[in-house]
Amino acid sequence: MDLISQLNELKRKVDFNTYDISVKELISMISENIIDIAPEYQRQFRWKEDRQSELIESIFLGIPIPSLFMATNNDGSWELIDGVQRLSSIIHFAGSDDARSKAGLLDKIRNKAIDNLKLSGLGKLSSFNNKLFTDLPKTVQLEFLLKPMKITTLSDKSDKNVRFDLFERLNTGGVVLTPQEIRSCVYRGRFNDFLKELSKTDDFLQTIKLTETQHSDGTREELVLRFFAFFENYEQFDHSVVDFLNSYMEKSSIKFDYETNRKIFSKTFSQLKNLPNGITKKRNTTPINLFEGVAVGAALALQVSETLILENANEWILGDLLLPHISGATNTKSKVIGRIEYCRDKFLGK
Repeated sequence: MDLISQLNELKRKVDFNTYDISVKELISMISENIIDIAPEYQRQFRWKEDRQSELIESIFLGIPIPSLFMATNNDGSWELIDGVQRLSSIIHFAGSDDARSKAGLLDKIRNKAIDNLKLSGLGKLSSFNNKLFTDLPKTVQLEFLLKPMKITTLSDKSDKNVRFDLFERLNTGGVVLTPQEIRSCVYRGRFNDFLKELSKTDDFLQTIKLTETQHSDGTREELVLRFFAFFENYEQFDHSVVDFLNSYMEKSSIKFDYETNRKIFSKTFSQLKNLPNGITKKRNTTPINLFEGVAVGAALALQVSETLILENANEWILGDLLLPHISGATNTKSKVIGRIEYCRDKFLGK
């Protein structure tokens, strides 16, 4: 495909709309679930109160701020892609308890929405310091609520791969999302919920060893996704893990045998949990490429045998023969197939 053809082909896959929406309307749309700040994005809200106050001051002064970027869901609702700091600051300042709760601005100790933002550190509007939104004169409140905000929305007609790419490119918040957190936004629905459910099962959690951060950044869910994707298609894997997992997740979001695959997952990890050290290699965490080999290899072995041979499993997991398949350029097709089939054969006693 030549340069012009490629450009035109990809441009056709992207469809945008732009709007000017008042602060008041944005707050209402949050309360009415028309705009959703997905849980994966809520953990990004890291601006300190002086930074939030500075944004509010800019809005009062009419200083242009960057557009908020949304994606349109199939039901017509919008999902925030870029602008979590800005939108959350606005909701923190002028939003109702309901809006703050739905935006994820929660006091987990008191189990309620955090208190509204009290302005601080303002240089130009110094008389606004130490003021809540409700402390301001009604005319000033109304002036803020009627301020227009630029909104750009990605249509639901846009290609899913393009959507993933845009989430990734526009993910500029304080805590960058992992690829799985982006998938969780792009491919929402039953399959995504299924991954989350299985990632919390006892046998699975006994088998893997993750850091505290990995337990909350989508790593658990991605391990489950990798398990199914490689179990079904490891021989077709090429070289891009992101594309491979995106493609599988999109396909599975449309059609997936939940009952059969739940049984395969449960049977596999009910036996792998008996590994003395879980899926680890001389450290306290589970390397992803080792997980692929051991977990998928075990699942393949259980297609021909009722039980896994776990005797001496730690020895061969730590041994020199597996090492070449999980080190170096680990995402080549030969290494993916090599580690999965090596582990499968070991679990079968070969």
